Amino acid sequence: MIKHKWIGGVTVLLMTAVLLLMAGAYLFPSALTAFSDSSELPYVSAMDKTQILDVQIIADENEWADMLDNAIAEEYIPATVIINGTKIENAGIRPKGNSSLRTVAQDDTTDRYSFKIEFDHYISGQTWMGLDKIVLNNMQGDSTYMKEYLSYDLMDYAGVEAPLYTYSNIAVNGETWGFYLAVEVLEDSYAKRVYGNDHGKLYKPESMEMGGGGQRNEESATENRQRPDQLTEPEDMPDKNKQGGPGGFGGQSGGAALQYTDDEISSYSTIFDSAVFDTSDKDFARVINALKKLNAGEDLESAVDVEATLKYFAAHTVLVNLDSYVSNMCHNYYLYEENGQLTMLPWDFNLSFGGFQSDGSSSVVNFPIDTPVSNVSLEERPMIGKLLEVPQYLELYHSYLAEIINGYFNSGVFEQTIDSLDVLISSYVEADPTSFYDYTSYKNGVAELKKLGLLRAQSVEGQLSGVIPSTTEGQNASPDLLVEASDINLSLLGTMGGGFGGRPSGNRPEDMPEHIKSGPPQGNPEFTAEASTSASGFDKTAWIILGSCTAFFSAGLLFVIFFRRRRSG
Repeated sequence: MIKHKWIGGVTVLLMTAVLLLMAGAYLFPSALTAFSDSSELPYVSAMDKTQILDVQIIADENEWADMLDNAIAEEYIPATVIINGTKIENAGIRPKGNSSLRTVAQDDTTDRYSFKIEFDHYISGQTWMGLDKIVLNNMQGDSTYMKEYLSYDLMDYAGVEAPLYTYSNIAVNGETWGFYLAVEVLEDSYAKRVYGNDHGKLYKPESMEMGGGGQRNEESATENRQRPDQLTEPEDMPDKNKQGGPGGFGGQSGGAALQYTDDEISSYSTIFDSAVFDTSDKDFARVINALKKLNAGEDLESAVDVEATLKYFAAHTVLVNLDSYVSNMCHNYYLYEENGQLTMLPWDFNLSFGGFQSDGSSSVVNFPIDTPVSNVSLEERPMIGKLLEVPQYLELYHSYLAEIINGYFNSGVFEQTIDSLDVLISSYVEADPTSFYDYTSYKNGVAELKKLGLLRAQSVEGQLSGVIPSTTEGQNASPDLLVEASDINLSLLGTMGGGFGGRPSGNRPEDMPEHIKSGPPQGNPEFTAEASTSASGFDKTAWIILGSCTAFFSAGLLFVIFFRRRRSG
């Protein structure tokens, strides 16, 4: 029992500790999310895919202009970012992308880049409600504004661990900038949310730049955590990674095709140089060992999370997303490894629904489910090829395809989702001051996307039943058995490198008429100086802990007062 003479000192110490905790909550609110379970991170509910994020970016005007003028460099600048009223100061923002970035950079009528926001770029540990990084995708090549959203939605439905995503209306220094899709980056917050604190390792192989040669992983978290010997720019890559070869532009490309070559770590530089988290040679050895088993077709379940991987490829095949692992591009995927098991995770679907490397509407609608590759062979893509060689895995893959077709398409979910999205976003699209397509193109594209999706489902169903050939060879031999798709006009959905259909010349926000700048009538409130200073930096967890500290402090103060009165009495 504490003696009376120590009561005062002990109470002062406890109250001081409470005050320090309160100060920490005020100065570093994001750090408090570490005390909460990953499934309860506040950003998860904030990124509600049925709602639209209000994103306000406040940056020095000269720095912003310089960043846009030198967008190809992809260099960060500091900015204050306010998302749904929560303010994050000194976040890092930069343009992002590959072909889409260059398309915008080469067009002097637009600055509508996709952006990456690193909340912890300048302040270690800083987050937005527990999220460390987010990207804002500009809808380039998509007149419907829906292809990437629907792709992640379908991945979700199939049971794939997709990133969170939702639409966002963006303002820069008080002026409406554009209507984008916000996507959670697959890094620390994602890994903790999905796999828990004891998660495995993530890699994002990027086999080449468009046009071939070398590696340039624009999304890799290694931007600030590169090993001294890491090579990231094309001109710095070893010759073997610059050359084309089997499998297309980048060939094997340092392991991006996930083909086993030997046990040397250097043979898989494209994988290991793209490590999202801190890694060691032991981590690399587990990946190489898994690739060795995979390519040999031996002990596959110890090398691959078979169910998760087949779910990914089932959804991926339905979506006909060829700007990916399954084509000669061999990129736009994440590789996840845990306890020696590998699986694929989804990323970058702006060119899904046949927006890349398609030979016409029939090739998209009837894309073969049992040879789901483009310009390469299944042998060159072992992550899917080796699994489909096993009869029981092929049957499992078919069962996942059937679940998607019956549950998502034939049930009406696909059409209902498109209709709901149209209601949600159409006014924002119509008022988007920097859009690549006019409103009429959007409406026509949405109608065409719905038709395409239903025909695609019809073909997949026919391939599963055996009515339609399910391989490239079979379809070439019996083209009369394919679903008729001549009524589909793929160009209405948008094209890679295309856009600006009907928007006035001068597609920069400052060039737009005032009534377009203001955004949709029912849209998010415009930026004001008052909003920027009143927006709170606290998330829900911070408020709870701060409130608890205040209650303890008040109780301690009352105890001291009451105790002293009793003694004096």
